[in-house]
Amino acid sequence: MNIQQYFDYCLSKKGVTEHFPFDEDTLVFKVGGKMFALSSMKEWESGSPSVNLKCDPEKAEQLRADYDAVQPGYHMSKVHWNTVAFNGDASDKTICGWIDDSYNLVVKSLTKKAQAELGALEK
Repeated sequence: MNIQQYFDYCLSKKGVTEHFPFDEDTLVFKVGGKMFALSSMKEWESGSPSVNLKCDPEKAEQLRADYDAVQPGYHMSKVHWNTVAFNGDASDKTICGWIDDSYNLVVKSLTKKAQAELGALEK
């Protein structure tokens, strides 16, 4: 996956916005004002892209055990976030599934009104 594909995939989801809230390097995708995916532009440019994704704590531990590409979230809560390397042992399709999971976890944490405005959760 290249940066444009990642960018387009995240923005294709309902209600998603892009931000640089921390610095000019860290691209953050949000839904309902809450983060679900973060990535360093410098890492993409240097050829070692990764993304921080929200994850169910039990699943996060299992993914870290099953994939070398999945590590505890860099500069994030290690319980709820994973850092996933794009050039690792997880396919783009698998990573897209984890992006979906992260998005859906955040949507589920939104108010019922905000969820209704977004429509049904994506699968």
